[in-house]
Amino acid sequence: MPDKNDKLIIAGKEYKSRLLVGTGKYKTFQEMKDALDASGSELVTVAIRRIDLNAKNEESLLHYIDLNKYKLLPNTAFCYTAEDAVRYARLAREAGMSDLIKLEVLGDDKTLFPDNEATLEAAKILVKEGFKVLPYTSDDPIMAKKLEDIGCAAVMPLAAPIGSGLGIRNPYNIKIILETVKIPVIIDAGVGTASDASKAMELGCDGVLMNTGIAGAKNAVMMAEAMNFAVKAGRLAYLAGRIPRKLYANASSPIEGMLD
Repeated sequence: MPDKNDKLIIAGKEYKSRLLVGTGKYKTFQEMKDALDASGSELVTVAIRRIDLNAKNEESLLHYIDLNKYKLLPNTAFCYTAEDAVRYARLAREAGMSDLIKLEVLGDDKTLFPDNEATLEAAKILVKEGFKVLPYTSDDPIMAKKLEDIGCAAVMPLAAPIGSGLGIRNPYNIKIILETVKIPVIIDAGVGTASDASKAMELGCDGVLMNTGIAGAKNAVMMAEAMNFAVKAGRLAYLAGRIPRKLYANASSPIEGMLD
């Protein structure tokens, strides 16, 4: 049985689910709502630049997110400078959304890789202003440590380019990050299917954030449920401790001692 005390803790708050999900790219708001329910997630990202804070009722994305069930994680998606990211983070807090912020500062339009220097610059400002910062970063252990040292609440290294569905391209760097920092490590970007999510958890990651892998599936709601199970299974496998890899066979029913 899983340990009921095994919970994801970010900035002092506990979450039962280790799956974080986004709200973009769904065909309809209703599909998004159904997928969120199927995912079992408690922490939901919303791109601040996609939200019309003046929209009313059904016109608003936020109308379809039950704030009694989900905690919002505002996201500075589509920001390309530290200044823009800081501005949108402040806007989210002023709008009463959250002081928990997913910091995203992109380097270019083609790869959507993070600009690590600008990310670090923005993170320093936001941490000083009392934000609980979860930065999207490359799978660079040195940068992860720098982000931890300035007071970020977690680090969110990419598995692969945003929306690519390639899964974890460099598990070795992820393992080094896990050994380097003590704050939560949450895989962000590149997860394409359930096995990718499970692999991230089996490595020892504290959580997985995904959007396209769910929203872009033929059946988004079904994929959300699959990701829910995958994250749980991967975490259980990590806690259970896998058998060591061996080059040769090892009998399941050994006969040593049976004929003595």
